[in-house]
Order: sequence, then C-alpha cells, then structure tokens
Amino acid sequence: MSTIVEITEANFAAEVLQSELPVVVDFWAPWCGPCRMMAPVLDKVALKMQGQFKFAKMNTDENVKVSAQYRILAIPSLVVFHKGQEIHRNVGFLKEKDLEDVLREKLEETKKAGSALPS
Repeated sequence: MSTIVEITEANFAAEVLQSELPVVVDFWAPWCGPCRMMAPVLDKVALKMQGQFKFAKMNTDENVKVSAQYRILAIPSLVVFHKGQEIHRNVGFLKEKDLEDVLREKLEETKKAGSALPS
C-alpha cells in the first residue's frame, strides 16, 4: 500500500489544507521525465517520514485550477503546506537525501517558531 495519496481539486482542501500533519504535495504530470524520476525518491522519503508528514501527488494536467492557484509554472514542484499555508517550495528534481534534509529543516523551523509539528 502506498503512503502517497492521490489528490484532486475535489479533495485538495480536505487532504491538504485541513490536514493535521504538514503535507508535501508533488505537482507532476505523466509526460514529465523529471517527475517520473522524482516518484521513487518521494516513495522512499514518504516511507521514512511517515507520521511526520503526509505525502500527496496532484496531476497538473487533470487539476488545472489548483495548479494555477498555486502558480505551478514548472514541474515537478514539491510544495509543503502546514495549517493551510505554503511553507516551502522546490522546483525540479531532488535527490533523496536533499529532500529529507529540506523536510527535517522545515520541522525544526516550525518548532522554533512555536507551532511545533509532530516529531
């Protein structure tokens, strides 16, 4: 069973904006080579960081309104949301270690800011 949730415009608010956990959303498209390279990296990190973050994927070709709303101009774009707000964005491929480092940094920043994320 995958630890990554497929999201659409219909469930974006419930799955991402109203999530108790911070959410990493992978904005992608099936024709995108770097997106296909990012998928196994995201799968591995999602398994390692399960319980600290929720991981989701949104196909930009099928969900144009949300993609436009969040100004997704290039893919893959990984956007981290916490309490309904975007707190980080990365455009392009990330290595597994680099993605883990970014997410750990976001956990620490949020804890220091006084709105601690689950650890």
